[in-house]
This record gives sequence, C-alpha cells and structure tokens, in this order.
Amino acid sequence: MAPTWGPGMVSVVGPMGLLVVLLVGGCAAEEPPRFIKEPKDQIGVSGGVASFVCQATGDPKPRVTWNKKGKKVNSQRFETIEFDESAGAVLRIQPLRTPRDENVYECVAQNSVGEITVHAKLTVLREDQLPSGFPNIDMGPQLKVVERTRTATMLCAASGNPDPEITWFKDFLPVDPSASNGRIKQLRSGALQIESSEETDQGKYECVATNSAGVRYSSPANLYVRELRE
Repeated sequence: MAPTWGPGMVSVVGPMGLLVVLLVGGCAAEEPPRFIKEPKDQIGVSGGVASFVCQATGDPKPRVTWNKKGKKVNSQRFETIEFDESAGAVLRIQPLRTPRDENVYECVAQNSVGEITVHAKLTVLREDQLPSGFPNIDMGPQLKVVERTRTATMLCAASGNPDPEITWFKDFLPVDPSASNGRIKQLRSGALQIESSEETDQGKYECVATNSAGVRYSSPANLYVRELRE
C-alpha cells in the first residue's frame, strides 16, 4: 500500500534502504496585514509641512501606499517616502495649501492574504487663524559639521499651550532613538544628541513641535559627518 504523505512530512532513505518519514515544522501560516504604526489626524499651518507615518506587518510582508479619495496621491507637493522594504510609508505634503489640502487621507496595506485601510484627517489653518496655543519653533537646528566618532547635537526649542512634544525627522523619515542602542538620544530640552557619529547620520534634520492645537515644523538643517583629521 502506498504511503500517504501529509503536510510537514519528508521522506529519506535510511540504513539498509529503509524508507523513513520525518516530521518537520510546517511553513508559517500566512498572515493578513495589520498596522503597527497608524497615522494621526493633524492640524497644520498654511505654507508649512505635514507628514503622516504609516507602517504595517504581515506575511508576506505587506506594501503600504497612500490614497486621497480612493486614488493614489499625485501632486508635486505630495511625496511618499517608503521604508521597511515598502511595509512603511510617510506621506509628506509641502507646502501646505488651504483649503485645497484639507482632506481625509487613506493608508492602505496590502499583501496576498488581505488588505486594510486606516484614515487620517488633515486640517490646514492660515497664520491669522491659528489659536493662541499653536506650537512655535523658538530655535531650530542649524547646519553642523562633525568629525566621525564625535558627538553631534542638533538643537530645538519650541513653545505652545499645552507644551508641545518635540520629535525629529531625518531625510523626511521619523527618527527613532530607541532603535539606535542608546547612540542617539533626545534630550529633555528637545535637542537630538548623536554619539559616535557615523556617515549614516549625515542628512537633513527637522524638529517637529506637536500639541493639541497643531503641528509646526522647523526649517531643515543639514548634518555633515567627515573623516577625522590626521
């Protein structure tokens, strides 16, 4: 009688020609996408910047795209910056226009198993419409040149009511200090401190001040990392 093979079985020929069936671990089950980073509604200022961050996981790894009214965003002022092998994407809008850019934007994560969507609303105010507590960048980062292995500090100070939270973007992608094994820290002042500078730290940095009234971006500043002098 012929043997019946099941999933996760492998046949090998053992000593004396005996047929041996080995049970092996089956392939991991495919998983539909799920979001691990969802974009948040934002209130921006006309002429400023808005960035929506979206990231998903799944098996196979999903691809993340951005839509507006069900269609792929398409404008010179709109840029999609992919990361994590396209499982993450930042939608960046600059400069913001009101009321043209006020809309609900859709982040779509898709793989061969399924598709999911999350929405984020953008509101754009003119400077003369800003509430009194809207964030302000009091001191933004400045161009800096640092020698490799030395410490670089990018300064940022912001005000608003309530006190704004400061975050950082590098080359239009969010900076995650927790992923640097302690080499990159955000200080209580809001400054970004980069120890043992590497070439990969070189780029364009922006600090972002966010509170319940809205979001304000600093002007970008470049950090250059050069070789140590002899």
